[in-house]
Amino acid sequence: MIPMSVVKETALTLMDKAAIEIPDDYLTGLQKAANAEEGDLSSFVLHAMLENYQAAKEDRRAMCADTGVPRWYVKMGNEAQLEGGPIALEEALRGATAEATNGVPLRPNRVHPLWRTDHNNNVGLNAPEIEYSFEPGGEWIDITTVHKGGLFGTDYRMLFPGDGIEGIKRFYLDCLVAFGKRGLACQPAIIGVGLGGSKDICSVLGKQAACLRTVGDRNPDPRTAALELELMELGNSIGMGAMGFVGKSMVIDCHIECGYTHTGGMPMSVHAFCLSSRRAVARVHADGRVEYRTDPNWFTPYMRRETVGWEPEAESLKQSV
Repeated sequence: MIPMSVVKETALTLMDKAAIEIPDDYLTGLQKAANAEEGDLSSFVLHAMLENYQAAKEDRRAMCADTGVPRWYVKMGNEAQLEGGPIALEEALRGATAEATNGVPLRPNRVHPLWRTDHNNNVGLNAPEIEYSFEPGGEWIDITTVHKGGLFGTDYRMLFPGDGIEGIKRFYLDCLVAFGKRGLACQPAIIGVGLGGSKDICSVLGKQAACLRTVGDRNPDPRTAALELELMELGNSIGMGAMGFVGKSMVIDCHIECGYTHTGGMPMSVHAFCLSSRRAVARVHADGRVEYRTDPNWFTPYMRRETVGWEPEAESLKQSV
């Protein structure tokens, strides 16, 4: 039985880590971009951000004044049992969000869309978001928090099968140019692309691809992986760098996630994570042990299964073809 007191304490620690500590994979990618950047202003921004990250970690302060909108991703092993059940879990995560808003502190960004009611704790109607996935076996739960800007850096378009790969590239570049020219995202960033599904699933996949995969991770399908690399190169070839200034460091990495869709359409969403790539993960075991890490490991083979039932050998063979 997983103690709910441990879940709440872990969630509070995750909020602190996500706001203050840059994950090593993203930090390495950003340092690589800074070393390669030739644009004067872009280079200045990149090096200033690297210095800011170091200062934030030393001073234990949020790395960016706008801490976005905190959200949670929960992955549960099939055998996991929670003290108090899922209702207690959600109460713990909402409580941790409210306490961290005042404790870290985080900027209280959440307001009612019509009446602008603000509880000053990032909690309200349908906030914070909590998304779930499950894994065969296991008595643990993985808890991931992501602090992502909630206004811009995302777009959606219904493409059609005839648009093909070239249409995907065209919309992708349209998005990046708009993000840069109109100040709709903080670049460079991890870019997530959702392909397929219905409109809502397409957007969910794109956001998860941006926020829950690490720099350097490739899709297990070889053709999708090759397209990820091609899109990353394209994104860095449009003449834009950090924060839209002239340069070549628009994209730290590009991740694609797919979902089967209606035969007549080709939905596509594009999402930019933040220049401050804020995520933190912990696994809570049934005996109360907690293991912290920075890779959510969200898109497991089970998560990407295509079969009706779970057949690990069949899925492994499919991915190797």
